Amino acid sequence: MISVEDARARILAGLEPTGGEVVGLAEAAGRVLAEDIRARLTHPPHDVSAMDGYAIRAADPQPRRVIGAAPAGHPFAGEVGPGEAVRLFTGSVVPAGADTVVLQEDTDRSGDEITIRETIRPGQHIRRAGQDFRAGDVMVPARSWLNPRRIGLIAAANHAWVPVHRRPVVAILATGDEIVLPGEPVGHGGIVSSNAHALAALVRACGGEAMVLPIAGDSIDAIAAAAHSARHADILVTTGGASVGDHDLVAPALATLGMQLDFWKIAMRPGKPLMHGMVGAVPLIGLPGNPVSSYLCAVLFLKPAIERLLGLPGAAPQSVPARLVSDLAANDKRADHLRCRLHVEPDGSLRAEPFSKQDSGMLSALARADGVIQRAPYAPAATAGDVVPVLRFDALGG
Repeated sequence: MISVEDARARILAGLEPTGGEVVGLAEAAGRVLAEDIRARLTHPPHDVSAMDGYAIRAADPQPRRVIGAAPAGHPFAGEVGPGEAVRLFTGSVVPAGADTVVLQEDTDRSGDEITIRETIRPGQHIRRAGQDFRAGDVMVPARSWLNPRRIGLIAAANHAWVPVHRRPVVAILATGDEIVLPGEPVGHGGIVSSNAHALAALVRACGGEAMVLPIAGDSIDAIAAAAHSARHADILVTTGGASVGDHDLVAPALATLGMQLDFWKIAMRPGKPLMHGMVGAVPLIGLPGNPVSSYLCAVLFLKPAIERLLGLPGAAPQSVPARLVSDLAANDKRADHLRCRLHVEPDGSLRAEPFSKQDSGMLSALARADGVIQRAPYAPAATAGDVVPVLRFDALGG
């Protein structure tokens, strides 16, 4: 068995970012930039008013005579001379001759004259040209995840189309005679397929495109045929049939397609029977069939793989510290991942409450969990109050 860290490194080592494509800005949220985005203009393009008020010359005596107005988008054509003022609004271009904007509420107006009631300083309430960015500046670098704030910045830089990495296609193949699709009749000894749907949701949350294949029964020919249909995918993910029983046929089936096996079995719990290799040109991640094992392995290995294909680093999920609510026994040679509830203290710190039952087939416990407590191989016993590392599901796309 190899370690979790070694397994992740070996999975990521063979992955390269997908090619680029251009999408409209409205469809760019959640994508990853394939190229730097540079500003096509300077922002603000002129000195503009940050508030509603009047453009004046700070050194002039009181009162000032209002000689015009300049709503946003309609710059004043003249120049502010001695003792003069121009009515401005937020975003109005500051007219030539003026060096200060005084707030509307700091003035008294009588006809065409204003008197300033507050102390003023030259340059106040003016946003200078180029204060935000200038034409040619890199707005968002390549390999950046496009969140709403970056979308707004790209729009301000005058881009309507964005070069992004293509969403990686992840083919998901559930195997087993016993599983049926949700909503179908469940025969004696049968079980509803949940793994493929959870994995597809995680793939989409991570920025990939999920291609859920028809369920393949426990037959070498059926599994091989289904896997062959995914030959153009960026990753093939199987779930079930990855162990060493008589009916665990994924490895023998993929061997008929020339699979080159990299590793099989890792030192973690749950999720020991994880398989990785190449099926032709398609990387394979063979997940266990137990739903908790399948999902945790997807979070730890499939999510970073999708990120690497998107041009992101594909780093290991980051843990946060939390204090134990109850004691934990010493760990054995496998890295353990204990489902837990998290409680937020008034000071913002976290307490982790491990579930009493950690069976890898219990979907209800997985759905209720806020994360998993990470236990290193051979970790010593821990007592309530000890600080432990926790992976939060809400930070991992699920």
